[in-house]
Amino acid sequence: MEKDSKIFVAGHRGMVGSALVRALEQKGYRNIIKRTSQQLDLRKQSEVVNFFEQEKPDYVFLAAAKVGGIIANNTYRADFIYENIAIQTNVIHESYRNNVKKLLFLGSSCIYPKMAPQPLKEDSLLTGLLEPTNEPYAIAKIAGIKMCEAYRAQYDCDFIAAMPTNLYGINDNYHPQNSHVLPALIRRFHEAKVNNEREVVIWGTGAPLREFLYADDLADACLFLMNNYSESQFINIGVGEDLSIKELALIIKEVTGFSGTMQFDTSKPDGTPRKLMDVTRLQKLGWKHKTDLKKGIHLAYQDFLNNKVDKL
Repeated sequence: MEKDSKIFVAGHRGMVGSALVRALEQKGYRNIIKRTSQQLDLRKQSEVVNFFEQEKPDYVFLAAAKVGGIIANNTYRADFIYENIAIQTNVIHESYRNNVKKLLFLGSSCIYPKMAPQPLKEDSLLTGLLEPTNEPYAIAKIAGIKMCEAYRAQYDCDFIAAMPTNLYGINDNYHPQNSHVLPALIRRFHEAKVNNEREVVIWGTGAPLREFLYADDLADACLFLMNNYSESQFINIGVGEDLSIKELALIIKEVTGFSGTMQFDTSKPDGTPRKLMDVTRLQKLGWKHKTDLKKGIHLAYQDFLNNKVDKL
């Protein structure tokens, strides 16, 4: 990408999109195109057609998506499959029609089969059944991967796809039902501290293993791939290390300053025992994450205190 290239960041107000904008600006990219969902509804084909014909972006980061945690995925199943397929179909097709030089599509680690071998390798895609609770979202993201592959094969479009692991960071979602585990725990521990509660109850046994990547590191990886990667095969983005939910909770307890105890409600489900990404291919290209988990949680909690806590 040239410094004056027209770069469209779809979903620039979300956690990932806003991290992408920060990364681009820090590296001196000056011509970033941004649209709110009120200005441009990516689900509506006519609006996307008009936008691309008027703006003619050179590069596209497709970070716009309908996202949420396990409860949201399982509750709004129709919304998750419809809205995500509509967004990515419109953006990918119009990128082709308007000769976008390169597009990066962002998926999710939930595309992998529920019982895929750990760590998750890219060639495990479509080798088994998906996790039922987020199957509609996963199918939408798989469709996006396959669209990028198909447009590359048929039209020679330089469209690539990347699959991030669990993300957290600045501008995260702290909704009590619809957030992911790390921001949900930040909110829970913070509220327990403020309300002088004696304990925090955490669902499950605390044994499941999870991997977490700071969103600004993801953005750095996306810029790296946009400039250094051009293959049909999608690529994993992660840290290549995991920890238990109990270990995660202990870090968040320390960072938030909660002095009470933790109790694990073992009547609640644990979910998948482990979900770790194999990041061998990405590391061989020369990229590795920079932010360790404790530092990242400190940064996320500070953002929560500065920008989110008054809006809860």
